Amino acid sequence: MRGKKLVSLLLVGMLCSGMVFTSEASSASEAKKEAEEAKEKAEEAKEKSEELEEQKEQAETEKQALAAQLDALLTEITDIEDKIFNKQEEISLKEDELIQARVDENDQYESMKKRIKYMYENGNGQFVEILFEAKDLSDFLNKTEYISSISDYDRDMLKKYQQIVKDVEAQEAALQQEQEEMEAMQDELIAKQGSLESLLATKELEIGGLKEEIDSNAERVKKLEAAAKAAADAARKKAEAEAAAKEAAAREAAAKKNAAVSEAGSGEIVVSGNGTFTHPCPGYTRISSQFGYRTAPLRGASTNHKGTDFAAPTGTPIYAAAGGTVTSARYSGSAGNMIVINHGGGLQTYYMHCSRIFVSAGTKVAKGQHIGAVGTTGNSTGPHLHFQVMSGGVPVNAMNYL
Repeated sequence: MRGKKLVSLLLVGMLCSGMVFTSEASSASEAKKEAEEAKEKAEEAKEKSEELEEQKEQAETEKQALAAQLDALLTEITDIEDKIFNKQEEISLKEDELIQARVDENDQYESMKKRIKYMYENGNGQFVEILFEAKDLSDFLNKTEYISSISDYDRDMLKKYQQIVKDVEAQEAALQQEQEEMEAMQDELIAKQGSLESLLATKELEIGGLKEEIDSNAERVKKLEAAAKAAADAARKKAEAEAAAKEAAAREAAAKKNAAVSEAGSGEIVVSGNGTFTHPCPGYTRISSQFGYRTAPLRGASTNHKGTDFAAPTGTPIYAAAGGTVTSARYSGSAGNMIVINHGGGLQTYYMHCSRIFVSAGTKVAKGQHIGAVGTTGNSTGPHLHFQVMSGGVPVNAMNYL
């Protein structure tokens, strides 16, 4: 009954420890989740920074393109202004030519009017006198032709000056038309200049806004990275605390278990036989593998078997062959769960392939004390106890001590 109470208390303790572990694990899990979320936010902020930098670079490129267009446009406007100035100079020259042509036309017209008036006022008598003064027919004809030539000359000169005036007026009109077209082009270019300057100013504002946003986001990235680092540190500390708590709880549970088992075992002493050692598995004397050279059951090769194998069902109690101190009680590779007891005087006993271990290193045990249970852990073909005696560090036949 007392043993059952101890076992119950042990189970309750382990259950409580498990609840503590679950709570701590949940806390550590939440901290880890918070750290991951903080890291994700920092990564998102970094991605946002990269996007903003790309937008800024694109805006800078567009700004440079607009500036290049504006420079080209200003050059074009300057060229147009030069052409307009030159055209104005040409028009000014044409105006001078037109004035002179009109003066020449007027002079010719006035001269012609005077001759016509003279001829009208004096009649044709004077012309007749001039003709009669001819010395001969040839001279007469020459004088007649001369008078006619004078009239023709006046008419031709007048027509010539009138044509010059028309030509100069046409040239001046054409020059003015060209000037108006260039001025219209200049107005278009100036309007385009205003549009480009407006776009450039807008792009400057956009770049300025992006710079402010980049700076603001950079500060946000710093804060988020700091928060992520703090969260990661907190998660790590919680995980370390959890591991430490688990380890402490495991040590406490193991201590309680060993104490309970030790206390239960102290009241369950089983000694059999008249040898130096009591039988470790009383009632199970069938030897499945003798001490010494044998064919290894797993490898099929000849090997030196350092102990004696007692066949017994899993869970069969194992008892200490003699009083002593437990120097090892743990899993050990091919030996499986193994217990080693130092009896002093150079003697040690080994108990291998246990299914359960009820003692821990450093425990003092009495002869015949319940220390474990038969199993088949490690390299084993079936449940049995490998009982091994060491004398002076050399394996000896255990049957000599039972």
